[in-house]
This record gives sequence, C-alpha cells and structure tokens, in this order.
Amino acid sequence: MNYTYHMVTIDFANEAAAICDTLTEAQDALSRELLDRIAGKWPLWVLNVLAENGGPLRFSRLHERVDGISQKVLTQTLRHLERDGLLTRTLYPQVPPRVEYELTPLGRDFLLQVMPLWRWVAEHIQTFENARRQFDQAR
Repeated sequence: MNYTYHMVTIDFANEAAAICDTLTEAQDALSRELLDRIAGKWPLWVLNVLAENGGPLRFSRLHERVDGISQKVLTQTLRHLERDGLLTRTLYPQVPPRVEYELTPLGRDFLLQVMPLWRWVAEHIQTFENARRQFDQAR
C-alpha cells in the first residue's frame, strides 16, 4: 500500500521578497531598524515584564525586575519602545513626580507574535547547545 502525502512548501525567499517589494525604501529601513532594536538584549525582557505585571509599572519596579540592566540602558530601552508605540509612559505631576510604563495594544500584539519564536528557541535549546559544543570541539 502506498501513501502519498500532500506537502505544503513555503518559498521563504520569494515570500520575503514579496513583502519587501511592497515597502518604500524608508519603510524598509524602518522595518530593519525595528527588527534590529527588538532583537537586542533588553527590549523583549522589558516588554515581557510589563506583560507579566498586567498593568502599569513604575521605573523603579521595572528596574528591579529586569535583572542586570543599568538605569541608563533601561531609560534608553523604554524611550525606544515608547517611540515605536509598544508601550506608553504616563507622567503624574505630583511631588515627587511619578512615571508609569504600560504595554500598548500594539505591544501586546507584538509579544503574541514573538511568543511562538520564543517557544521554538526554548524547545530547541539542547540542540543549540549541542551544535555549539560540536563546533567548539572541532576548532
């Protein structure tokens, strides 16, 4: 008995090219900048901390929960994420001033899109470790 499987293939190169062809040069540059920034060491962690909290967080609480980040880098990261529309910054004019950060709907949607990649990396972490070990031993 023979079985034939219908195999769906995705032509990633052509799909990516088709997406990029719809963008202007400025939009393409912005998309590359956004991907580069988001792939940095801290942005996903900051967004995840805000998502886990389920509501606004003050700077000091964020700083406590993102282990190892300096105040300067956290400030820069928050500014970039706010500029890109992934979180909001609310300043309360009181003494002393209070500032809170919260995910926007775009920020929540972004995390939903990234989660499958995050899960995939976690599921394959042993494979990555093995590949690195083999590579390092071959050198």
